[in-house]
Amino acid sequence: MKVLISIRSPEELSSCIEGGADIIDLKNPNEGSLGAAAPWFIKEVKERVKGYPVSAAIGDMPNLPGTAALAAVGAAVSGADYIKVGLYGTHTEDECIKLMSEVVKAIRKQNPKIVIVGAGFADAESYGGIDPMKIPRIIKAAGADIAMLDTKNKNGKRLFDFLSLDKLNHFVDESHRLGLQAALAGSLCAEDLTTIYNLGTDVTGFRGAACSKNDRKNGVITTERVLKLMNIAKNLNLQSKLSIKTQLIGI
Repeated sequence: MKVLISIRSPEELSSCIEGGADIIDLKNPNEGSLGAAAPWFIKEVKERVKGYPVSAAIGDMPNLPGTAALAAVGAAVSGADYIKVGLYGTHTEDECIKLMSEVVKAIRKQNPKIVIVGAGFADAESYGGIDPMKIPRIIKAAGADIAMLDTKNKNGKRLFDFLSLDKLNHFVDESHRLGLQAALAGSLCAEDLTTIYNLGTDVTGFRGAACSKNDRKNGVITTERVLKLMNIAKNLNLQSKLSIKTQLIGI
């Protein structure tokens, strides 16, 4: 499992790197759950962290496939290695597939090595959004790489308040069955890492838990908090490797 830490400014970058995050994610929390990172921000971070994987959100997208495709190209040209799209304004499977397909087409023409992430929202029912359990097949149909779940409204409720562990387990398993990676986020905390790991999640995203006072908007990323998350994740990954090794020796 890889840990993705979302930063909102170049000033937070050092803490993210010093803490050992697997993936540095760029976003603007003032514009939503997956608020778009500015092109200059992506470019500046990419230049400062040569060889380090950089992810960029392009927004909680309305049902405007052309706009989404253009935003995706902007992130690609700026140097993003992962590009995340929030499926917010699309309300049917066909709308979601159309928007994601346009994004995939645009990015593949620009740089086929970029990893494309389509994110649904666990609290979609609250605003009439797409059923989050449909996200894996939408992402597969569009030809993207990672199916993700987050929460749209950051009002104190978390991923687990909207979807049961059984549903989250199904989401991860279905993503893997379709040949996709699965990513989970949504006001998660360090104590959730073991649960998320046991679901088989490939990428787990954090911002609030890595910020001072657990405040994703007004807090700042701290090295101490990133280190805490990374140490837990590393121990979980190590235990898994040791378990597999033990099983192989016993065979």
